[in-house]
Amino acid sequence: MRSARSTGGQVERLRRRLSERDASLLGALHRVRILSLRQIQRLLVADGSPAARTRRTQLWMTRLTKLGVVVRFSRTIGGIRAGSSGYIYGLSGLGQAVLGVGGPAGGKRRRVWDTKPYFQDHMLAVAELYVQTVEQHREGHGELLAFDAEPSAWRHFTGPGGELVVVKPDAYVKLGTAAVERSAFVEVDMTTEALPTIHKKNGRYVDYWRSGVEQQRHGVFPRVVWLVQNVQRGHKIRDAIGKLATDTRELFHVGLIDKAAKTLAGTEECPLCT
Repeated sequence: MRSARSTGGQVERLRRRLSERDASLLGALHRVRILSLRQIQRLLVADGSPAARTRRTQLWMTRLTKLGVVVRFSRTIGGIRAGSSGYIYGLSGLGQAVLGVGGPAGGKRRRVWDTKPYFQDHMLAVAELYVQTVEQHREGHGELLAFDAEPSAWRHFTGPGGELVVVKPDAYVKLGTAAVERSAFVEVDMTTEALPTIHKKNGRYVDYWRSGVEQQRHGVFPRVVWLVQNVQRGHKIRDAIGKLATDTRELFHVGLIDKAAKTLAGTEECPLCT
């Protein structure tokens, strides 16, 4: 068993070996928990042809995996044909130590943030939202002021009955466009939750809005944005929102996942149009 001193020495040596880009990647993995190789490429490997970028990203991730700061999951996306470009990566316990952070909920560091396929798919969808907002920022379409995935995005407040309530959005996003700042609590819908469950979630957001806690802390209550995979699902969630009190429906918005960045920036003219 290694002593704390030897482990600390290993962490310091690794920090000195890592480049600024390495640190940026570890920070991104800490923010969204997992990223696919393609998402990593879009975030941090910008120059060259698509094939050259893919190859450089593969070599880079192989190096970081051998250093032990990231872990490549056994599962891939895209099937056998995707090859190494379908790999998924997470931050290792050593990578967390290098960053000086705790585990996913700020607690004990874990060797790897591995989960079941459904949860991986959901986390990858949230990661895709992050990548899209970064790309939009680079293209000059607004400024990404904040992006907190869960659990950093969660909010706590005292409910109507005096009980402690936790609102658990998948992400909190804040964008700056011209002279306007837009903030949102984002729910990434994977079509697995029943509509009564969604109605209950919406009611929890309404209770949080009525508590005034967010407005007191930040001066504004973020819009609750449901991102869906298809128009049909979007209309169902709109129907669920329609069951809320009239004065609360404007708190909510529904858009398509593949148009997420534009929806959050307020530039999508028809959120549920294909």
